[in-house]
Amino acid sequence: MEQQPPDEQETGFGTLATSSSLRLRDDAALLRAPFRVRVLTPLAAMVLVTFFDLLSGHGTYLASLMSVVPPLAALSLYPMELVWVSCFGMGLLVLLSRYDGLENPPDQRLFYGTLIAYAALTVAGAVISQLRVDRTRHLVAVSTVAEAAQHALLRPPGPLVGSIRLAARYVSAADSAQIGGDLYAVLDTPFGVRAIIGDVRGKGLGAVRAASVVLGAFREAAYDEPDLEGVARRLETSVHRHVPTGEFITALLVALGSPDRVGLLHLGHVAPLRVSPDGTARVLDPPDPWVPLGLGDMAAGDPESWTVPFAAGDVLVLCTDGVVEARGHADGTFYPLLERAPGLVAGCAGELDAAVARVYADLLRHTGGQLRDDVVLLLLARDTEGPAAAAAAVEPAPGL
Repeated sequence: MEQQPPDEQETGFGTLATSSSLRLRDDAALLRAPFRVRVLTPLAAMVLVTFFDLLSGHGTYLASLMSVVPPLAALSLYPMELVWVSCFGMGLLVLLSRYDGLENPPDQRLFYGTLIAYAALTVAGAVISQLRVDRTRHLVAVSTVAEAAQHALLRPPGPLVGSIRLAARYVSAADSAQIGGDLYAVLDTPFGVRAIIGDVRGKGLGAVRAASVVLGAFREAAYDEPDLEGVARRLETSVHRHVPTGEFITALLVALGSPDRVGLLHLGHVAPLRVSPDGTARVLDPPDPWVPLGLGDMAAGDPESWTVPFAAGDVLVLCTDGVVEARGHADGTFYPLLERAPGLVAGCAGELDAAVARVYADLLRHTGGQLRDDVVLLLLARDTEGPAAAAAAVEPAPGL
């Protein structure tokens, strides 16, 4: 049987991962570990059984406990490795049985029964080991393709876009080939840096198709439309054309064309959070909330953007509902982003990667490590060090 480990699972950029892919990476990492590491558990079992059998003396028969070796080996070894280790364990079983006096005719039935059971467990363990290896390889391959598709769809930006620093964390709670419908993008356009964050209703391929429609339309409209209202109209048109009726996508549009203000347009999404360097936090609720994309024909009029102060040192916290609706594992309460985020991101405008990692780690602690919905965390702050920031401060771009 082939003894090569599965291909390594990559999630890319350190920010795009699924909870299932993390478990698969653990399984694949175990199979890639050296033999001397993977054999430790069955070897420790053999040593313990031998020690206690010798310690208990001739009158006690503990050699039958050697039957735990094949099942333990099936958890970490490849099939042929398991066979060789189990054969070594069977040799110890025979030697211990002689030591305990089970060669005598009255006890031979127990001795042979133990050998037959051990051989059967070895065969079963080899089959289970092969199935485990095949399953891990298959799921890693499927998950890799799914994440590559999600990666290509999102095109995660670098840490600096125009005059804006950013850090993002995307985690899909879906399993195997299912990939989430949360989306985000940050672009440097002629009208300044523009961003979108959104959440498609549902999961799977339908959600991916809807997300691709929204992201594609945004990447075109953000460069063409001088204001966020025009971008929103283009997005609504694309969704009506290419997304099935009844589906919708919540979204929040962000425009950072002014050196001290930020423009926002609400489309049914979670309101952003602005955190000042001193830890003061404010939820930026829209003065005129609007319906999600795909439901525009149900509302009269058009969505309107609004602006709020956004100075150097401030951090804009954007997220999807998978964050604010994450339930605590102890009491079932929603994750208190407004209470937790200020202490985790305040004063970290120049270290957003560390800040987003702290928020995500705190979210996992709140949920007990289990996410029931897709999660996007996106932090934005002005770059106060690079030449782009100096240029923006001298001549602000239009578009708000």
